[in-house]
This record gives sequence, C-alpha cells and structure tokens, in this order.
Amino acid sequence: MIKVLTMEGRISTLILLCLVLSGVGAIQVNIPQELYENVRGDNITLPCSFTPKTPLKGTELVIISWSAEGAQAGAKEILILTHYSLNKQTDVTSPYVGRVSLDVDIATGKANLKLFSITLADNKVFECRVQIPGDDEGKRADTARLVVLVAPSTPTCKIQGKVEYGENINLTCLSEEGLPPPTYKWDSRDVRNTPRAPAPRTTDKGGILSLFNISRETSGFYICTSSNKIRSATCNLTLSVMPPSMNVGSTAGIIGGVVAALIVLIVVIYCCCCRKKKKEEEYAMGVHEEEYRDKEPALNGESRHADGQEDTRGRDAASPAGSGDRYEERSERDYDRRRDYDDRRSDYDDRRSDYDDRRSDYDDRRSDYTDRRDRNERYDSERRYDDERRYEDRRYDDDRYDEPYDDREPPRVPANKPTRRDYDD
Repeated sequence: MIKVLTMEGRISTLILLCLVLSGVGAIQVNIPQELYENVRGDNITLPCSFTPKTPLKGTELVIISWSAEGAQAGAKEILILTHYSLNKQTDVTSPYVGRVSLDVDIATGKANLKLFSITLADNKVFECRVQIPGDDEGKRADTARLVVLVAPSTPTCKIQGKVEYGENINLTCLSEEGLPPPTYKWDSRDVRNTPRAPAPRTTDKGGILSLFNISRETSGFYICTSSNKIRSATCNLTLSVMPPSMNVGSTAGIIGGVVAALIVLIVVIYCCCCRKKKKEEEYAMGVHEEEYRDKEPALNGESRHADGQEDTRGRDAASPAGSGDRYEERSERDYDRRRDYDDRRSDYDDRRSDYDDRRSDYDDRRSDYTDRRDRNERYDSERRYDDERRYEDRRYDDDRYDEPYDDREPPRVPANKPTRRDYDD
C-alpha cells in the first residue's frame, strides 16, 4: 500500500514539472494587477508586459491588441487598438480616437495602454493580447478591471414634515453623484452654534435623520457630510421649531384677513358718508323742487290745486268704474306728500331762521369791531398830534436858549417914561 502511494506521488510531481517546463518555453502576457481604481477625469496607464518563447531579433511579426468588455455579463467586446511591429503601425478604432495611445517596446516586451480623461463609461474589463507567429502556446492574453471613481456631488438637504411642537420629521441628505456610493453623516449644533449630542430616539441611516417629538430644544443647525474614498462634500440647514399657533402660514392668513376687513370697513364707512351727504343735498334741493312743482302749469288738460292735488275729474268721468277707490288712494297719497312737504318746509324755515340769527349776530359783531377800530384810529391820530405839538414846543424853547445874549435886542423904552432925576444934587 505504501509503495502504491509513493508511485502516485512521483507521477504527480513529474506531471507538474512537465507543465512548468512547457510554460517556460511559451509566450507569457501579464498585467500586474487585476483591479485599477482611478478618479474620473484622470489620465491613466494600464501596464502590460509579454515574454516570447525565444528572444526576438526584430524581424519577427508581433501583433499587440487592446480590447474592452463591459463588466456586466454578456457585454459586447470592443476593440480599442491594434499594433503591428514590422511597420510600426497602430490602428485605433473610432470611439477611442484621440483618447488612447500605446507605449510599446518590442525588445523589452512592453505594451502599455494610455487612457486620457477617463469617464464613467470606462468602467470595463480591459484585455491585453500579444500574437507572435509560431508561438501559439502559453498565456497569450491577460485582463484587468478599471473602476472609475467619482467624488460626491454637493448634497441636497431637505426637511420632510411640519416643523411644529410634538411632530416627527425627517431631514434628508442626498448626493446625485458619487462612486463608490457615498456615505452620509449628520451633525447637530444648537442655536448658539455649539455641538450637541443627538436625542436618544434620533436615528441616522442612509442620509435620513429622523427626529421624534420635536420641541424648542430641537431648533438649531444641522450639517450633513457626504463622503467616499476620494473626498467629501457638505450641506446644512437651519431648523426653527414653532408652536402650531405661530405657524407662518396661518399667521399670514390672519394678518391678511384683518387687513381685508379693515379695507372693507373703510369702504363701507366712505360709502355711507357719501350717501348721507347726497341725501342731505337731495333733501335741501327737494324743497325748491316741490315749490317749483306747485307753481308748474297744468299739462295735458290736468290742473293742480294749491295743495298739490291733481284734478282727475275728466279721467274719473271717463272711467266711472272704481273711480271712488282710485280717488281716495290718490287723495291719501297726495295728503301724505303734502304733509311731508310741510314738514320739510318747516324744517327748512327753522334752519333759515337759525341762519338769519347767526348772520345778524355776525353783522353785530362786525359792526362793533368796526366801531372799536375807528375809535382806536381816532385816538391814535390825536395822540400822535399831541406828541408832535410837544416835540415842536421843546424844539422852540431849545432854540431860544441857544441864542447868544449879546445878539439880543435891548428892550424898548416906553415913550412916556419920565426922565431920571439926580437925587444927589
């Protein structure tokens, strides 16, 4: 039994050794990594090296090709480029013209593919294949997957629910772009911008922050950070929790209703005032119209009496049936109109008498004022005349005293003065 096991082990070792020796004598194509991750918009290089069965002298034909296949199952393979070593010609397919190039060195076995400004469409599996006539054994191709990373876009923060006392609300945070998909984290600060711990029932999952039974203490600033392995982006919002009675919409509605009611009230008051003024004018003009109607001549054979009643004898004679009732009805109507006219006439006379009294009182006061003014003017004129007289007298006296004594004329001697006697003699 032991000998049998020993023989099987030797046979397995010989088989593995033969396989290794056969691989050494065949072409080997190799891409160092199976996965490459790069940021969208970068310029990258996918390395590829090959080792032929025998060293190449430069005269052999070597064909190098790169192709790409979608990562999903059943995706179509797309040829990117093909290089021919003899004429050193590289053919690039139309989707990749201007976006790829080949860094090739046949002697050293280098066939690197360069991609410029990679996009999300470059999330594919790339294959490097080398073909040498007469070297068909071995590993003629190798693959690697390219993952294009995208930084998170600036997230959008929103509030779901009514921000009122006792309500449950959600704060949402979402980035439209990001590969790998970003993770979200919420931070909270109070109204004084001081960091604080979340409430015990608060949950933060998948960019949704759930707040339960919110109150005044829930108000503050909330910051959401969206991040992946490339970088992060943030958004923030301000939460102001208000009582239900202080809702902005209802408050605005109440204020609008009050303003509308005030406007309607002002319009009604203005209309009432205008109507009252119009009635007063019509009432004042009505007296004159009634007087004019009383003096109007009879028209179409009708006559008017002094009391304003119409003479309808002709019509009553023409239609005797029911004339008594119509006559009484017209009489009562004319009597009521006449009585209304008398009342308005009496009111008009009273107002006219009151106006005449006020006018007479005004004329009396005006006359009294005129008399007082005339007396004051006479008094001022006399006083001014006296002042002028006194002033002239003082000037005359001052002129007399100012004259020199020698210039004065000697007093005249009366003609009948007796002669002087000398009593000494």
